[in-house]
Amino acid sequence: MLIVRATKKLLRLAGPPTVRDDDRGTTLLGPWYATVLFWRPRVVLLVNEVTLLPVLLPLAPAATLASRIAEEISAVLTAHQAPVTFIDLERLHMQTVELGATANRSVLGVMTEFVRLAEIHHHDDPTVDLVELAVRLAATPCSPLYGRNVSPDRELTAMLQAIAT
Repeated sequence: MLIVRATKKLLRLAGPPTVRDDDRGTTLLGPWYATVLFWRPRVVLLVNEVTLLPVLLPLAPAATLASRIAEEISAVLTAHQAPVTFIDLERLHMQTVELGATANRSVLGVMTEFVRLAEIHHHDDPTVDLVELAVRLAATPCSPLYGRNVSPDRELTAMLQAIAT
């Protein structure tokens, strides 16, 4: 089960919370946080709680958002050259998606910075591919990662190497 902790703005569009605050899900990457970017068309920004890896996907249609999250996370993991076996295992655990309210202020702060950076990139090139933009954002240094691997892309690589050993 994949847990997506959504902001109030996104919960109003995608549906009410269906999970408790202490649920962690069954994915290896853990919970994801999500917010909506009011671009045309609207976009959802997901940020992984553990690695701070960003993922972007179209919001519309909001009713099918939960069923499309696994595919977009998989696309970004593929772009970061994650092993196929890892991606397949994550997809298996992401077949069920539950929405919850946000609970980690640190991740919300990182998500706010990603929103600002994404808007700058989007303003410069409105046709930028969402996977490409997510990969660019993943190279951003994030203060919660300074003591470890500095940026989400490096944190993901370190996590994948730790799992492989």
